[in-house]
Amino acid sequence: MSTPFVYPEGCFFNSIEDIKDKHITVMGLGLNGGGEASVRFLLKHGAYVLVTDMKTPEQLKPTIDSLNSDKALDTSKLTYVLGEHRIEDFANADCVIKNPGIKIDGNKYLQAAKAIETDISLFLKFTKAKIIAITGSKGKSSTVSAIYYGLQHTGFDVFLGGNITVSPLTFLEETSEKSVVVLELSSWQLADLRGRKLLKPYISLITKIVPDHQNWYGNMGDYVADKRLIYADQTADDYTVLDYDGDAIGTGPACGGTWGELFARETKGKVIRYSKNDLQAHAKGTYGAWQVFDDYGVFSGMVQLPGWSTPKKVLGKLKVPGQHMRCNTMNAALVMAIMGVEPSKIEEVLASWSGIPHRLQYFHSWTTSKGNTFKFYNDSCATVPEAAAAASQAFGKPVVFITGGTDKGLEFDVLADTLNYKASYCTKTAALYLLAGTGTDKLVELLNKDKIDFTGPFNSLDELLDTLKAELESSGSDYPSDVVVFSPGATSFGMFTNEFDRGNTFMKKVEEKF
Repeated sequence: MSTPFVYPEGCFFNSIEDIKDKHITVMGLGLNGGGEASVRFLLKHGAYVLVTDMKTPEQLKPTIDSLNSDKALDTSKLTYVLGEHRIEDFANADCVIKNPGIKIDGNKYLQAAKAIETDISLFLKFTKAKIIAITGSKGKSSTVSAIYYGLQHTGFDVFLGGNITVSPLTFLEETSEKSVVVLELSSWQLADLRGRKLLKPYISLITKIVPDHQNWYGNMGDYVADKRLIYADQTADDYTVLDYDGDAIGTGPACGGTWGELFARETKGKVIRYSKNDLQAHAKGTYGAWQVFDDYGVFSGMVQLPGWSTPKKVLGKLKVPGQHMRCNTMNAALVMAIMGVEPSKIEEVLASWSGIPHRLQYFHSWTTSKGNTFKFYNDSCATVPEAAAAASQAFGKPVVFITGGTDKGLEFDVLADTLNYKASYCTKTAALYLLAGTGTDKLVELLNKDKIDFTGPFNSLDELLDTLKAELESSGSDYPSDVVVFSPGATSFGMFTNEFDRGNTFMKKVEEKF
């Protein structure tokens, strides 16, 4: 395990007013998220802003046009240096706003900076809101979305931001002491906060830890060291929500035990655990949330918190499919319980949550002239083959599966093997439809090799959906599925602006045609 890097002191802003007339360099404008939000925030408060990005003006045109067309911004104070970085733009700036996906180690430009901030650190510096912070390897976005939905529908003044592609700077000035802000934080965003004592969440929650970003970190120890920062500055008045179940073989801490156990020993906060198994049966006296199933397989989510005389049911029937979504929703219910929401209200509200936009999002149902009803799910945020493979199996039964798109140098063997139900846990799709693209070309080769039937590839969604509608309309009562899943497993380039545009287009066209 290497020695963690501690970033330079941040900008010396005691108040938002101190931003006025400062010269600030924003490193990384991007097409979505914190770069644009930082520029807007800084211009609004009177800074001179220089944007530098290795991308060209043509590549960044949507963001640049958005900024330049905003009459509320004083763009006379905005300068672009694109297609390159210059040392002087970093060395001469009062402060540099860094993209979390950029390493400072070995970066001569960042090492020349006097001070470094991120959109997250600026937000935490100025907000007075209560913070609920979530990190982990998998399920972060679904968990924060469910928490946000649950608190919003139970009367809280709540905001959602962070790694979920919404910069908290976009709503900073709407927050107050009475507000609650739910932040999804990546390991990189947390690393940028090391030693700053800015992140002091009332509730921190770490979802399941599995190997991830090892091309960046090189080992699990360094990766998890950044995750641990989420509770580093919590106090005994705060809550730390942690996994109780075991880790996959070979993925736990080198010191033995589990990651959850290690985190529980380190945090100063009140430890609350979550589990797929009955905590009352396996860990008597442990506070937290767990799942139980009756003899008929009916699910109930239970919670036991300090001060409660008995466990209480907080979840029952859910709209969202799959075991992983049930776990994420359980964690949301647990957070709501800590925030004081009545268990019956938690169950009522989360029963109506349909999932995070573009991630196995239920959005439409349609009944054929023969009386067959089909439910449609949008999983456009599945941009890698592994995510599409998981989506094809999320319902535990055959689905009508739509996949394919543009390649980004990934292999499609995992998806092909799943669609070929080679593993014992795989369920065969009822029908497979392909959207054209260079990634689809790879997939088709594998499907043909394994003699897996498919329809397409189609060069447009319209053509694909028209063909699909004709098939479903003609289906009889013995048709093996009532679920349609759109999970591309590839990028959207060429046919759509991004995965969000792709998902929105899919939902709009389905609602028009079905």
